Amino acid sequence: MWRLAATKLLSAVSPRAFVGPLAPIRLREIPAPALPAPDWAVARTRLCGLCGSDSKQVFMNGAFDNPMTAMISWPQVLGHEVVGVIDEVGPGVTQRAIGQRVVLNPWLSCATRGLPLCDWCEEGDFAQCLNFARGHAAPGIHSGNSATATGGFAPRVPAHESQWIPIPDEVSDDAAVLADPFSVSLHAILRTPPPPGGTALVYGAGTLGLLAIAILRAIHPHVRVFAVARFDHQARLAEKLGAERVLRHQPTLSIIESVAELCGAEIATPWRGLPMLLGGADVVYDTVSSPETFEVGLRVAGIRASIVALGVEPPRRFEWTPLYFKELSVVGSNGFGIEEYENRRQHAMEWYFEFLRAKRIDVTPIITHRYPLARYRDAFMTCYAQGEHGAVKVLFDRFNDDDEESLR
Repeated sequence: MWRLAATKLLSAVSPRAFVGPLAPIRLREIPAPALPAPDWAVARTRLCGLCGSDSKQVFMNGAFDNPMTAMISWPQVLGHEVVGVIDEVGPGVTQRAIGQRVVLNPWLSCATRGLPLCDWCEEGDFAQCLNFARGHAAPGIHSGNSATATGGFAPRVPAHESQWIPIPDEVSDDAAVLADPFSVSLHAILRTPPPPGGTALVYGAGTLGLLAIAILRAIHPHVRVFAVARFDHQARLAEKLGAERVLRHQPTLSIIESVAELCGAEIATPWRGLPMLLGGADVVYDTVSSPETFEVGLRVAGIRASIVALGVEPPRRFEWTPLYFKELSVVGSNGFGIEEYENRRQHAMEWYFEFLRAKRIDVTPIITHRYPLARYRDAFMTCYAQGEHGAVKVLFDRFNDDDEESLR
């Protein structure tokens, strides 16, 4: 706890304190990963993406009353966007083999814990599992936030054999490492799709937002897609991936006015504060989910539209009358699992690989930076100052293979 307090105080002087010598995160040598059950396997890490959730944890962007703290354990080795090669298998492994190139499905659901499947896991909704704190793995919803299932900020990663999804030969490591965030955005869109010929607003043009734009273009080609971007490099990528129009995130009044123009909606101006639209976007995919983006999303969403929350930011009060007045639906979207598309069901990552093989999508342009694990401080500070560095997806691509040094 003293490290948390000291880092928070020092961060007021410099944000680099979050990765400084007193910070909770540091590079250290740990024992080789143990297999908690015979049907687990270990992969040697080739690539690992830095997820927004990793950055939020490092930069302490959260609160102690977050109920998700009931489903994590310590110490942690972060990193769940993993591409690797199987190099060790337990005696009970039957589906994977040494030398197989794989991507990590990180959810620590019932099967990974040696438990009978709960109702949600039976349906393939692994992120909604009821047993994240039970079984032979320490509490954690996914690899990287469980003391047992250490993550990809390390040379080797343990996981249940069902978590290691084979990568087709024609899919590159660079493409494969985006399977996890792609699946997050795909799940959100398949669960709450835009209506045929409708309008979708993607709020935020980081990794999840840019992937959402690409997915909408690929599977809903007749839907008009607008985006809100904070930085110039995000706006350029949003246009490249298919956004019809990209709006800047400030001033927020300009977003509301622009959506009104694009959707032919009437602007209702109150005595004070932001106006709302009578009409507007059919669905808002909010990949930021801050109080500001929620407030603006409620105002630009059309009557009985949906706002899909993919991001997580600390809450605060905002004016939310449009929620009831326009009968809006606010839908949380968490993770991914077995997804249905075109009357077929398969894992979201397998859908991604299918789209890649069919050349329906290429999202590798969002990979902007690569670092060796030893330069983790620079990697996280690149994420922190993403506008300055033109960063979107940052990767670790070199690991110390001579020992088990990891970021813990």
